Amino acid sequence: MTAVRYEQRDGVARITLSDPDRGNALSPPTVAELARAVRRARADDVHVVVLAGEGRAFSVGGDVSAFAAAEDTEQMVDDLAEALHRVVSDLHRMDAVVVSVVQGTAAGAGVPLAAAADLVLAAVSARFTLAYTKIGFSPDGGSTLLTASLGLHRALRLALLNSVLTAEDLRAAGLVAQVYPDDELAAAVEDVVAGLRAGSREAQVAAKRLLRETATPAAEAALRRETLSIRARAGSPDGREGVAAFLAKRTPSFPSSLR
Repeated sequence: MTAVRYEQRDGVARITLSDPDRGNALSPPTVAELARAVRRARADDVHVVVLAGEGRAFSVGGDVSAFAAAEDTEQMVDDLAEALHRVVSDLHRMDAVVVSVVQGTAAGAGVPLAAAADLVLAAVSARFTLAYTKIGFSPDGGSTLLTASLGLHRALRLALLNSVLTAEDLRAAGLVAQVYPDDELAAAVEDVVAGLRAGSREAQVAAKRLLRETATPAAEAALRRETLSIRARAGSPDGREGVAAFLAKRTPSFPSSLR
């Protein structure tokens, strides 16, 4: 069974995370499939990419059960973070206008993955939370780049307090382009895609490059720092306790907080 579906027609590529029973969790195989789909969209030279999740969530983030099962958690998390960061970087660099569509939950790495798009459209039911520190991890997936789009203190609130923000909260903060009633989201996405397709592709590419390079000129270095940090946290006593508590559905007791 594939965890990522790719469809391309009339200059529009649709990449859909299609593992709804697991909340479209970002396991190593899923991220590998996602990377192939993004590369395929670049090779197809499409005008617009629509990135969405099937079912109740856009993505619940990293597959915590896979972290717990790994023989070498640090290496597994390092490899996963690097793979996901290549996807984020490819989304940033591609000429196509990327539109992410968020319904239900975007958690953990699902938040920066959605934010890697040029336009984020959300259902009114959408909820966003980083939640990394709840399991003793530091943010990855491009979370540190949120300081450019959200502002430092909003990003710190997300990272340190694990706040759950509504789609309207993030529209007001400037990350979400527009919020729609749940039953109108699909039609709204088609309207946005049609408007983009009717515009000048060359002008859109130029605008993307100018704005992204100005807002995040050191994005690659930031993504590498995220990888090194989350690897260290994953192998730490706090990280191991956080994963165990998450899977057991209990409140973690972090060793570093007991000193």
